[in-house]
Amino acid sequence: MHLNTGDTAWVLMSSALVLLMTPGLAFFYGGMVRSKSVLNMLMMSMLTIGIVTPLWVLYGFSLSFGTGSHSSGLIGDLSQLGLSDTLNLGAVNGADYPIPLLVFAAFQLMFAVITPALISGAIADRAKFSAWAVFVGVWVTIVYFPVAHWVFGFGDKSGNGAGWLAHWGVIDFAGGTAVHVDAGAAGLALAIVLGKRIGWRRDPMRPHSLPFVMLGAALLWFGWFGFNAGSALGANGLAAMAFMNTQTATATAMLGWLIVEKYRDGHMTTLGAASGAVTGLVAITPSCSALTPVGSILLGLVAGAVCAYAVGLKYRFGFDDSLDVVGVHLVGGVIGSLLIGLFASGKGQSTVEGLFYGGGLTQFWKQCAGVFAVLGYSLVVSAILAFVIDKTLGMRVTEDEEIAGIDQAEHAETAYDFSGAGGGSAKVAVAAAAESKKVDA
Repeated sequence: MHLNTGDTAWVLMSSALVLLMTPGLAFFYGGMVRSKSVLNMLMMSMLTIGIVTPLWVLYGFSLSFGTGSHSSGLIGDLSQLGLSDTLNLGAVNGADYPIPLLVFAAFQLMFAVITPALISGAIADRAKFSAWAVFVGVWVTIVYFPVAHWVFGFGDKSGNGAGWLAHWGVIDFAGGTAVHVDAGAAGLALAIVLGKRIGWRRDPMRPHSLPFVMLGAALLWFGWFGFNAGSALGANGLAAMAFMNTQTATATAMLGWLIVEKYRDGHMTTLGAASGAVTGLVAITPSCSALTPVGSILLGLVAGAVCAYAVGLKYRFGFDDSLDVVGVHLVGGVIGSLLIGLFASGKGQSTVEGLFYGGGLTQFWKQCAGVFAVLGYSLVVSAILAFVIDKTLGMRVTEDEEIAGIDQAEHAETAYDFSGAGGGSAKVAVAAAAESKKVDA
């Protein structure tokens, strides 16, 4: 098979777009925390690029997509250690795609990078940076790499070495289960293990920079076209379908969230618009190759409205999910994955039809199995891992450090220099008071 330069260029560009999503996420999360935590939030996302990249090269790609004789439905093998054979043009996901295997490896690397970064929002303001680094390295090894094999590993040309969920027919085009349910369940586990922030539900913990939040959401929206349309692994009709459905669901999810805000609170917020858009991106990720554009409108409205209410679950059940990872990524990923069983049109990547297209509930039950297998595995293993790290290295900063600000405690830096501004303001105030006394005299 000859190299198709157009397809190769598209997947390379998509890889860059997905990489951009991690800094976008850093701004999205960074704007949502208080000013004394913004640098730590940015660093928690950026650190995942540094940690996951070499692990992916050394063994992560092999464990996720290796199809040698020792691969299984649960995990790949070690046939691609160090990306040893990826320079050759070969079978990708069980089919002959006219792109280098190394390009596919680079594309999937960006998925591996952003998934643990998503988790960080659940433990904002209180996690030790060194403990977070250890968690990321171990978590991607024992949770993300196996789950990526379950969901994305379609084996060789004969299907040998395919992941068990992929082999069983669970549809997840770009990571609703492998990325969002996986990360959302891990975020829930860490929020429970680390406990609540000091002053949670008592002190105001409002976002310090809504412009940062909107900037991050915009970068995520832009990069997500690479996330979803790039998963077609070519510049083709499937990519066009994923692109259009991504745009449609994201826009309508934003509307769904804002409608709930207006009904519930009496106003529509910028934070709600940004969160609603991200919810739509999450929900359409697994289903963008299976729905029609009209179906994506319905999916977006449902996801935006449901997740707007779901972010309140932490108050009902008493877990401090700082930046709503559970309400947006876990719940949004579940919705997007399950509704494939209802809205799948049979006209995309798969010919499977959902309930509303006459296909019955067979696919719906498969989607349920996929969702809850990933959710349960990630939740349990992540909780155990966080507990072990907490008892050995300690996962949480001290109370004094948390109150003073995690940026100063963990990075010896602050995002904003208030001393100069404060000093200047104070001088102006003193001068104005003196002038006022002269006038009175």
